[in-house]
Amino acid sequence: MVDVGKWPIFTLLSPQEIASIRKACVFGTSGNEALYVTDNDEVFVFGLNYSNCLGTGDNQSTLVPKKLEALCGKKIKSLSYGSAPHVLLSTEDGVVYAWGHNGYSQLGNGTTNQGIAPIQVCTNLLIKQVIEVACGSHHSMALAADGEVFAWGYNNCGQVGSGSTANQPTPRKVTNCLHIKKVVGIACGQTSSMAVLDNGEVYGWGYNGNGQLGLGNNGNQLTPVRVAALHSVVVEIAACHSAHTSAAKTQGGHVYMWGQCRGQSVTLPHLTHFSCTDDVFACFATPAVTWRLLSVEHEDFLTVAESLKQEFDSPETADLKFRIDGKYIHVHKAVLKIRCEHFRSMFHSYWNEDSEEVIEIDQFSYPVYRAFLQYLYTDAVDLPPEDAIGLLDLATSYCENRLKKLCQHIIKRGITVENAFSLFSAAVRYDAEDLEEFCFKFCINHLTEVTQTAAFWQMDGPLLKEFIAKASKCGAFKN
Repeated sequence: MVDVGKWPIFTLLSPQEIASIRKACVFGTSGNEALYVTDNDEVFVFGLNYSNCLGTGDNQSTLVPKKLEALCGKKIKSLSYGSAPHVLLSTEDGVVYAWGHNGYSQLGNGTTNQGIAPIQVCTNLLIKQVIEVACGSHHSMALAADGEVFAWGYNNCGQVGSGSTANQPTPRKVTNCLHIKKVVGIACGQTSSMAVLDNGEVYGWGYNGNGQLGLGNNGNQLTPVRVAALHSVVVEIAACHSAHTSAAKTQGGHVYMWGQCRGQSVTLPHLTHFSCTDDVFACFATPAVTWRLLSVEHEDFLTVAESLKQEFDSPETADLKFRIDGKYIHVHKAVLKIRCEHFRSMFHSYWNEDSEEVIEIDQFSYPVYRAFLQYLYTDAVDLPPEDAIGLLDLATSYCENRLKKLCQHIIKRGITVENAFSLFSAAVRYDAEDLEEFCFKFCINHLTEVTQTAAFWQMDGPLLKEFIAKASKCGAFKN
């Protein structure tokens, strides 16, 4: 499960929009464009829209996601992007669409006109079931279900694999040593290309100035060459147009990388500590983009914390009940003992409560005690400031210092002219010095209004005298 919140651009979306995402891709020269697919298979884009790369039919950037109607319901399977950028995707039906920058015919339509909206790539692919696409800086590749690879676009370093450096305006089958072999995965670096076969062999071609082909040298290759250092166990290869870095994952879960690594040219595959190829580009690609379409699978899985929250006051699993004001709260002894020293002491044989199935509570109100028990399950408190005073009393009695601080925060946040003196009184009573000082200052700053409230005149004599004496020392009654 991938958390799209790791990519800054997704902070533009609401929690509801993020919750609907099932697949996502961040792209663009600064990582400022994004595409995502929702749980009902609608496709949205947002960002700067360089070179019409959002495919919205215009060149307008947008902070608000726009729906790409042409792709909704198409079930996107693979997506990639170049640096200008251009975007390429294939659907589960095997159809390829492209749009965006096209200065080197990387959209595969034989022209150099920018694509302002998704258009199907037809030449040589119309009868093919495409299962994967890949984009270099200004070239493109597609992998068909039968294992054939097609490439097109910019070819200054041989990245199209045709044996020359002439640009290729439409998809062309990559043959040479890949002829009659079955390719199962493809990837594009900035100006290089790679393929992995069904037997685990890896081939690379194109630019090799940083050793990104993994051949042990820096010579460019105009046709596919086998990466001999990877001994046929490879199940996945990866590259990104924005980095001269390549990666591979083996059947045993080992991840290798090579090419430009922190300024160094690594010409042979180097074993890393990473667990997936995505981590290679998260650490070594600039900007922080995704090298492939990410699946955001929302599993029916609960963390320990989520499970605890769900089981609070659950009659089905509880083994103890508290009764307060005639109402029951269902809890679990083990949780209470783990979370609270008071209960750890209580549930020993020398306390009567240890053998009881129902424990009566009469010194605290139902809302206060329920909030306390819920806090033990959730680490959170949700109470109005007036009730938080009662919880502050409980936290003091049970020596729960963190809860005491939470209560003080709630009270500070909810203080008003009407309740200020009551809150001040409570802070004094429960020896909460920081809260006492906060409430006192609030009362002084709103002295005229506070002294006109019922709470002020109903206060017991000694506290009232203490407040007036302290206020006088602060000069509150000077004209």
